Order: sequence, then structure tokens, then C-alpha cells
Amino acid sequence: MSTPSENPASETVSPLGGGAAPKSKYDDHRRPLLRALKYGTIGLVIVTVISLAAWGGAQGLPGIWGVLIGAAVGGGYVLLTALSILVTANTSTGATGAIVLGGWLVKLVLVMIIFIALDGLTFYHQWAFVVTLLVALIVVMVAELWGLITTNVTYTS
Repeated sequence: MSTPSENPASETVSPLGGGAAPKSKYDDHRRPLLRALKYGTIGLVIVTVISLAAWGGAQGLPGIWGVLIGAAVGGGYVLLTALSILVTANTSTGATGAIVLGGWLVKLVLVMIIFIALDGLTFYHQWAFVVTLLVALIVVMVAELWGLITTNVTYTS
């Protein structure tokens, strides 16, 4: 087996000459997912802060609890999907698909358990919970989509 220095044909040569070209940040196939997670997290934080101010001011502590639970469920649901794809980015397509679908099933069961556990409890404001959950879902999905479609990556190697 030869090392890269023994086999110069295996090295990436800079088109301008002068040896091996540095690998570009645009060659990282995980870059769109990283940006999607970054933008989604920023969107979730913004929604949470605005909702905390609005619902906390209007409903007090129950509004704050509703916002925190709604943001965690709504934003977490979407962010965990992107995170599971990122974690499996270097595996086979079948493994990625199995983990994403398995993760979706686990998330669905967890959301059902959370809804059942919250049924009848009065420590949180239900409208704050529902509105924040829906807004967080929409904002995080749109922010992740924006992060994905605006990322520059190399299409050929």
C-alpha cells in the first residue's frame, strides 16, 4: 500500500499548480444540514422569546408554561428530524432511511404520550401551548428549508 506522497496521482492537484489544493468548505455534503439546524434553532429561539413575552404578559405563569412546552414539542419535533439525517449523513441510504423513519415513529409516539399526559392538567395555558406549537412548527420548517436551499455546495467532484 502506498502513502499519498508515494503516489502523486492520487492527490488533488491545484489547477494553478503548486501541489495539493486545500479542500473547500463547499465540498462538505453535511453543510446544508448544518445550516438548516442553525437557522431552525435560531427561528425556534425567536419564536420562543416572542411567545414568552406575549403569552407571559397576557396569561402569567400558565402562559409561560404553555409556551415552553409548545416550543419544545413543536420545534423539537422538526429539529430532531434534521439532526437524525445529519447524524446518519455518512451511512448508507438504507440506514439513513431506517433511522429517519424509526425516529419519526418514536417522535409520534412521544408526542401522543405528551398530549395524553397534558390532558386535564391546568398548570399551563392551552391556547399558549397550541399557538406556540403551531407557530414553532411552521417557523422552524421554513427556517430549515431556507437554510437548505440557500447553501452553496459543490455538485461535482
